[in-house]
Amino acid sequence: MKIFRQMGEAALQIVKTSGGVALLTKQTCEELFTRPFYLDLTAEQIVVMGMESLLLVAITGITCGAVMTLQFGYGLEKFGGKLYIPKVMGMSMVREMGPVFTSLMIAGRMGSGMAAEIGSMKVTQQIDAIRALGTSPIKRIVIPRLLAILVCLPILTLFADLCGMVSGLLVGLELGLGGNFFWTKVFEGLVWNDYWTGTAKTLFFGFLIAIIACYRGLNTEGGTRGVGNSTTWVVVASSISIFIADFFLTKLFITISK
Repeated sequence: MKIFRQMGEAALQIVKTSGGVALLTKQTCEELFTRPFYLDLTAEQIVVMGMESLLLVAITGITCGAVMTLQFGYGLEKFGGKLYIPKVMGMSMVREMGPVFTSLMIAGRMGSGMAAEIGSMKVTQQIDAIRALGTSPIKRIVIPRLLAILVCLPILTLFADLCGMVSGLLVGLELGLGGNFFWTKVFEGLVWNDYWTGTAKTLFFGFLIAIIACYRGLNTEGGTRGVGNSTTWVVVASSISIFIADFFLTKLFITISK
């Protein structure tokens, strides 16, 4: 009986969280186009989010591109498909690996940071103070972070793609592929559909990361321990959401492209 009770409580918590996230999404969309617009807060978040994530994203793209080229190289070589390595690597990087891995890193780096910052404001009653002053916490806290991640994540993903291709080029030289040949074939194998689908995914991923992080931060309880629990919860929930969303978005984009 205990296991069924735990399963029921978990299911109830999932439904409650989903409803809370949906309600926050509705409120955010309603206040997004109403005055006042805190452009200075949004610009500040863009600078912080972009600059602090560059090194992490670069390392992610470099290692991802190098490993994929190495694996495809030794795998396709057995079947005489060595010449297809640049095309396969480029397509995989732009359509899937770049958007997903970059979003996961941002979820771990910035999503947890958002939850910790907002959660600290919640437990120290700063959120209540904002409401007491007649200002909406959603406009001052949620919307600037949401807009910032929607601006930064696509750009960071393209940067990760470029880093991955450069590292793949270097590994390709080790595999005996000429630099000019590798670079030409990478871009020869990519079409506009590959670029826009990969970039569009990051918009959905960024929205999920920001909304989940802000929701958990605004509902943090239990002092500093609650803040720590919220950061862990946000990383796990955002990562799972990204994987689930990636499947449905991939299926949707394939259907649209046919």
